[in-house]
Amino acid sequence: MAHTSVRTGGPRQALTARRVAALVLAALGLAFIFQNTRRTRIQLLFWEVTTPLWLALLAVAVIGMIVGWMLHRRR
Repeated sequence: MAHTSVRTGGPRQALTARRVAALVLAALGLAFIFQNTRRTRIQLLFWEVTTPLWLALLAVAVIGMIVGWMLHRRR
């Protein structure tokens, strides 16, 4: 006898421990970024800019998210 599953109209994806941990880490990362508001000098190769530290941290976090998204593999 074949087993069939019935989909209940619940949420599309459950809130797993992995997702909760990701949300907590994201919140901590954003708190860290926005608490560091001093201006700082940033150097990359031969470019140099003075910018608020929070903006530099946010840029690096976004670059990290993009790299993670590009390298992500479905299981």
